[in-house]
Parts: sequence; structure tokens; C-alpha cells
Amino acid sequence: MASAATHTVPANQVDLSKIDEILQNFKKPAPSDVIPLLQGIQGAYGYLPTEALEALSARMGIPLTQIYGVATFYAQFSFTPRGRHIVKVCRGTACHVRGAKRLESTIKKHLNVGEGEATKDFRFTFETVACLGTCFLSPVMMVDSSFYGKLTPEKALKILDTYK
Repeated sequence: MASAATHTVPANQVDLSKIDEILQNFKKPAPSDVIPLLQGIQGAYGYLPTEALEALSARMGIPLTQIYGVATFYAQFSFTPRGRHIVKVCRGTACHVRGAKRLESTIKKHLNVGEGEATKDFRFTFETVACLGTCFLSPVMMVDSSFYGKLTPEKALKILDTYK
């Protein structure tokens, strides 16, 4: 899975020359390269802007519907701008029993976001996930690729404050 982008590009500032740069990383781009190409686009823009997907379709001669079919199949791809840091709260059984709902509520209120939304400054995107596979640490939060466990809402907020 691709890592979170270092920044998000607003839709009105999509520089399509990045598509050509991404395509240059492939000797002869083929339809089988759509997933890594989408990962490159999301890495460059922070999400999959419509304009970038249209440009990819035109440059590769692949129908836009086929590109969208691949992009919508995989949860790693986003069609809306995402924050620099992705915050995931586990809502699995062990985490639920140990207070994940309170953790989720506190974080959403603190960040002033809903499920799947980015903060106004694009610092964070908040998500809940079915399971992070770290039940022994419940309740658990993940920020980018770092896990934080045995959390209280207060501990979680202190952790989030360390991310710039």
C-alpha cells in the first residue's frame, strides 16, 4: 500500500506535467501498470484528481471507466484530498470493549472532522477501520505507519499534537 502523501494539491492547482513524470518511470506503460500508476498519482497529488485520471487515460489510451474501475476497487485510493497524516482508529471487538468509541469521538471533535474527512489545514485525515490486528494493545490508533496502543482519549490527543 502506498504511504500517505507529504502534501495535498487542491483540485484547482493540478499540474498535469506530473503525469508525464510518473509515466517516465515505466519503460513502456501498459494496462497492467494501472495500479502503480495510480499509486504514483496519489503520491504526487495526495489523492486522485479527476483531471489527472483523465490525462492518464488519454496518454495511455485506456478508457477512463477502466481506470476508475481499478481505483474504486482498492481502498488505498482516495478521490478527495487527504491530509498529510492519516489517523486510523480501530473499531474491532477488543478495541470497542476497551473504549474505542470514546477515543473516536474525542479525536473527531478535536480535529473537527467526520469519518473520512481531512482537517481544514490538510494536516490530518480521520478514518476508522474494522481491525488493525493489534488487539493486545487495544484501544489502538495508527498515524501513518505508526501504531499507538492502550490509549485514553487524552493520550491520543497528546500524540496527535506531535504531528506537524
